[in-house]
Amino acid sequence: MNKSFIVLSATLLLSSAVAFAGNGAKKWKEKHPRRAEVNGRLKNQDERIKDGVKDGQLSKEEAAKLHKEDRNIRKEERRMAAKDGGHITKAEKAKLNRQENRVSGRIHEERHDGDKGQAPAAPAAPANGQ
Repeated sequence: MNKSFIVLSATLLLSSAVAFAGNGAKKWKEKHPRRAEVNGRLKNQDERIKDGVKDGQLSKEEAAKLHKEDRNIRKEERRMAAKDGGHITKAEKAKLNRQENRVSGRIHEERHDGDKGQAPAAPAAPANGQ
């Protein structure tokens, strides 16, 4: 066989394999179960925050703070996935879930603290004028 034919064949074979692996990796990244679980929880928390504003249980300021915490978790999830081929490890998922649990608890507290989405009232002045 001709050397140029072998080189051409090897090049085509290699480029096809790279293209196939690239497409498969993209689908795998998007659908990785641990990432999907973390991102599904973040989406759910986003909806809970929006519902809290809509029904008056959260002020816009409270919602903004909670959204910021969730955005930070999402950024961390993306950094973790970027360093490891588009997926996160079980330990990373557990760490993100602990962070989401804390934010989820804060969402619950803010929605049920009885202030109807109002900012905390200023302390009252002492009665004796001091």
